[in-house]
Amino acid sequence: MKSFITSIPVILSFIIFTAHAQETKLDPSIMRQLDQFAEKNAGIKTTEPTVSTFQTKLFCIGRIQTIPSNHIVVSSRISGRVVTRPPAVGDIIEKGQIVLKVESRQPGSPPPVIPVKAAAGGVVFESHVKLGEPVDPSEELMDIIDMSQVWAVASIPESKASLIKVGQTADIKVISMGNATLKGKLIKFGTQADSDSGTLKAIFLLDNSELKLRPNMLTEFQITTSTREKVFSIPRSAIQGDKLTAHVFKKDYDIPYRYIKVPVVVGETNDTSAEIILQDKELNLIDEVVIKGGYFLTHHNSSSSSLKEALDAAHGHEHNEDGSELSAAEKAEKAAEKTGATSSENLASSKIVIMLTVACAVLTLMLVFTIFKKQDAS
Repeated sequence: MKSFITSIPVILSFIIFTAHAQETKLDPSIMRQLDQFAEKNAGIKTTEPTVSTFQTKLFCIGRIQTIPSNHIVVSSRISGRVVTRPPAVGDIIEKGQIVLKVESRQPGSPPPVIPVKAAAGGVVFESHVKLGEPVDPSEELMDIIDMSQVWAVASIPESKASLIKVGQTADIKVISMGNATLKGKLIKFGTQADSDSGTLKAIFLLDNSELKLRPNMLTEFQITTSTREKVFSIPRSAIQGDKLTAHVFKKDYDIPYRYIKVPVVVGETNDTSAEIILQDKELNLIDEVVIKGGYFLTHHNSSSSSLKEALDAAHGHEHNEDGSELSAAEKAEKAAEKTGATSSENLASSKIVIMLTVACAVLTLMLVFTIFKKQDAS
C-alpha cells in the first residue's frame, strides 16, 4: 500500500504531462496561417510523399571530350598547290567527300589535278591550308573529328571510385544545354589518378548524333551508387533548414491556407529526392508537403488572432487565442461571461470541480487496491 501511495505523484505527473502535450499540439509557433492572397503571392505548391525505389547518387563534375580514335587527318598524296577553297572550321564533312584539289608539280599542260577526299565524316576541327598554298605529303592539311559520339569525363574522388563499376549509367547535365539530362554509360577509367586533386577520371560514352555537344563543355554527373526499394521520400525542395534544424511544411486539411511545420530527420539524398526517417509518423502518404514557397513559410509569422479566427470558422466553435481547444473551465468561464456571471467565480468553481474529480479518481484507485490487498492476505 505504501509503495502505491508513493507512486501517486508519478501518476499525477504523467497525467499533467499528457494534458500539457495535448495542449501544445496546437502550438502556434509551428503553424503558418495565410490567406488566399498570401498563398498565391508566395507561389506555394505541394505534393505527396512517396514510397518507391530510391537511388543514392554520387555528384561530380567534368568536361566533354572528343574520342581520340575519331580524329581523321587529311593530307595530300602529292606535292603541289591548293587550287580549290578548302572547307572552313566547323563545316560538316561526309565520308568520301572531296575537301580540296591539289595541282601537281609534275609537268603537263595543264598540270594534273588530284582530288583529296575525307577518309571519314565529321566536323572540321582544325584547318592548316589556304587556297593557293603549296602543300607536301608530309604535312597535315586539316583535322576532321567524328563527333557523333563523345566522351563525358568525370573527376571521381579516389575515396568514392570503388562505388562505381564499368557499365553503370549516369545522369549527365551539360550546363550550356539548360536542364536537359543525358544518359551516359561508363566505359572505362583513366589510366592514372591525379595526385594534386585526388581524383580519378571516369569516362562515359554519350550519343551526339545531333552534334550539340562540343569539346570542353562543363558537365555535372549524378552517378547511381546504390538502389533501395520502398523508401519513404519527398522532393529535396521541400526540405528547409540545415541538418540540425531540418523541417518541412505540410498542408492542414482542417484549416484553409494553414501549414504546419514538421521537424524531419533526413537520410540519404540524391539530385531530386530526400529520404525521410520517420519517428512519430508526423508525415504520411496522404499529407501534402510544400515543395515551393517553404522559405517564405519559414520566415512568416502568423498572428494569433488570425489563427484563432481560422480555427473558429473551420470548427464552428470558439478556441483560445493560441489556437488550442478551450478547457472545461474556460468554456464555463466563457458561458458565465455571456450570462453576466463574474469570470473569477466561475473559474474558481470549475477548478474545484476538476480537483474533486481527480481526488475521487485517486481515492477510488486506492480503495480498489486495498480490497485486493485484503483478499490476498486472507
